[in-house]
Amino acid sequence: MAGFVQIVEFETSRIDDVRMLVEKYVAEQSSQPRSYTITATLTADQDHPNRYLNIVEFPSFEQAMENSDRPETSEMASRLQELCDSVTFHNLDIIETHEV
Repeated sequence: MAGFVQIVEFETSRIDDVRMLVEKYVAEQSSQPRSYTITATLTADQDHPNRYLNIVEFPSFEQAMENSDRPETSEMASRLQELCDSVTFHNLDIIETHEV
């Protein structure tokens, strides 16, 4: 496999609070030792107000699950659900990627 992506789709009217939560989590995680890089992109759905998608890229499914098993990740996910009207997780294996 070429990697793994988790998409966290959520709806909220409290995006500023969500962004502060994510920024705090990223700051804490950047000081933790890790043998791989995680890339996260927060997006807003232009067609649906208050709908957002956080696209998180991992080198592998195993490393994504290692990250999910961290207590601070579970805590952040719990807080995210408190700030949102709905949260859906999509777990996706990357089959191939093209750049044009």
